[in-house]
Amino acid sequence: MKGSVIDLAVAVIIGGAFGKIVSAMVDDIIMPLVGTVTGGKLFTDNFFVLKYAKAGDHYDTLEAAKKAGANVFAYGHFIQTIFDFLIIALFIFIAIQGMSKLKKKEEAAAPAPAPEPSSTDKLLMEIRDRLPQKP
Repeated sequence: MKGSVIDLAVAVIIGGAFGKIVSAMVDDIIMPLVGTVTGGKLFTDNFFVLKYAKAGDHYDTLEAAKKAGANVFAYGHFIQTIFDFLIIALFIFIAIQGMSKLKKKEEAAAPAPAPEPSSTDKLLMEIRDRLPQKP
């Protein structure tokens, strides 16, 4: 049981670090490209103002809208979070598939040991071996 707990702890730590790497890749590489395609602004700044803090206000960024106290529907951040999840899930799927293939190759390379005879079989073999010894 101690080995399993240690394996789980290592997996959690590596998973957290992997999540940060993928989030950085999405935030710094992929989403700016998507933002360029969608009009040049950051994808996380896509929002819809439900109620303005003051009549006639206009907010360029989500941060400015929140700072002013406007009630906003921040769909861009939500979509980016879903995108992060899908990329992480894809990388984990690829990693598991690779490990599965390696394990299959290891199993194919190592011949399976012959099964040990059961106690009944051992008893019958002992009787068989003693039969020719009788006169």
